[in-house]
Amino acid sequence: MLQDTQLRNTTIIAVVDDDDSIRTALESLLRSSGYTARTYCNALEFLGGNAPAETHCLISDIHMPGMSGIEMHVWLVAKGFHIPTILITGYPEAAPFLGADAPSLITLLSKPCDTDRLLSCIETALR
Repeated sequence: MLQDTQLRNTTIIAVVDDDDSIRTALESLLRSSGYTARTYCNALEFLGGNAPAETHCLISDIHMPGMSGIEMHVWLVAKGFHIPTILITGYPEAAPFLGADAPSLITLLSKPCDTDRLLSCIETALR
């Protein structure tokens, strides 16, 4: 069990969302679940540093000003970063279809996210 806890503590989950309350809530959930959480207010902030190389799992809003979560995912894959990604949206009816052409995409969840489902998706992503 200690080994699982140590692995979680070194696992970096990045949250990219322009909604401060969502970022704060997800950061709190991830930290209380034993993960290292890093938050970013938009795609360019996440892409601007070394975050893509350090991230083990990415949770991103689809609808953000500037670069969308989908555009960010496509950019990451094009640059060779195959980060397991969970997309979230407050507008699931407006979400584009994401199928087999979206490598490393784990799922699309509606906001507010069911925490048990989100944590289950993270565990799947990290396997």
